[in-house]
Amino acid sequence: MGKNRFYNILMYSHDTYGLGHIRRTMSIAGQLRADDVNVLILTGSPIAGRFSFPENVDFVRIPGMIKKTNDEYQSLSIRIDPEHALNIRKSIIQATAETFAPDLFIVDKEPLGLKKEVLPTLQWLKNNSPNTRTILGLRDIMDDRETVRADWKHKGVYEHLQELYSEIWVYGRQDIYDAVHEYAIPDSIREKIIFTGYLARRVTSEKTIKRTRKKFCAGPEEKMIVVTTGGGGDGYQLLDTYLRMYENGTIPLCKSVLVTGPFMPLEQRRQIAKRARPFKIKVRPFYPRMEELFGAADLVVSMGGYNTMCEILSQKTLSLIIPRDTPRQEQLIRAQALKKKHLIDYIPWDSLSWETLQEKIGLLLEQPDRFRTAMEDFHLDGVTCIKERLKIFRETSTTGPDFSGDSHNEQ
Repeated sequence: MGKNRFYNILMYSHDTYGLGHIRRTMSIAGQLRADDVNVLILTGSPIAGRFSFPENVDFVRIPGMIKKTNDEYQSLSIRIDPEHALNIRKSIIQATAETFAPDLFIVDKEPLGLKKEVLPTLQWLKNNSPNTRTILGLRDIMDDRETVRADWKHKGVYEHLQELYSEIWVYGRQDIYDAVHEYAIPDSIREKIIFTGYLARRVTSEKTIKRTRKKFCAGPEEKMIVVTTGGGGDGYQLLDTYLRMYENGTIPLCKSVLVTGPFMPLEQRRQIAKRARPFKIKVRPFYPRMEELFGAADLVVSMGGYNTMCEILSQKTLSLIIPRDTPRQEQLIRAQALKKKHLIDYIPWDSLSWETLQEKIGLLLEQPDRFRTAMEDFHLDGVTCIKERLKIFRETSTTGPDFSGDSHNEQ
């Protein structure tokens, strides 16, 4: 390491289900890339290949895993024992780290990886590559405080945060959600934590907005509503409720675009497409440039995952969030926090009906000013902060990270 002119960044995204982790990881990778920087992403996402990777960014696909229960996983595609699949993933992760020799290793969300699969690599880097800086990147909100505290205590995460990570980046704002307090971060670790701010996405140009609206047949004076369910695995109820507004003949004249998500079961996608057809509603299973779709929309209706919210707020588009509250309360907590700042409006999942949806949509389209003013004043500073940290790392790369604390290696 350090013998060539390239700065190597390795990123881990476990991606058991959904789009959130790979989209966040790719967004960060796209911002960190440079002529003298290589970025390599370790991902279990089955659809990683559908995205366009920028120059100097590539990925290594590890076998996909899917969650059956909170602590039980199975292989996504190949028919082997889950333990064997995890061993393959663990081997690929460590071999890639040893061979790629990263100057910076960024782990997304799971401090120890899926079923602790990243722990051996973190320990290897500490013992064999002390100049590699290791970063844990956390979205603004993981889950409710009791769940996170119990999970981290059970897995020994607090000790490993002290021993194995140079810094912890929280991709959010402390005044919106204070992860240090909520997750009972010990004083010994707090100095490692940096609230980066939310991660801005590319703002869609007026030319692209016009082209996208034309693509979806939205006239200049016509309202365009985009409804998205992220990965789509649990999004059928939202799209079903939205279509019932049309079927009851009460939706105001507008153009609607539904993005089901690639993980919505095929039969459900077919049902949605069939019901949407009489109303000339466009239905897509996947759209690789969601920021363009959000920029072209007058209103976005979504479930409010982290990446979707960053994309919506970057475009400063009105949004109505229908946050799920199981198996995690992350989306609900985020919706409540952002509503307090007048950045979004939301409907609790158990209050969702076509009548409440219609009412909220009507109010947002008729009275958007308060939300637009709040969005104009809201800055997404995460990318700037991360770039500043990278600059500091590169300027001080010969000194290496500061690991402290006694060893509590846990296998």
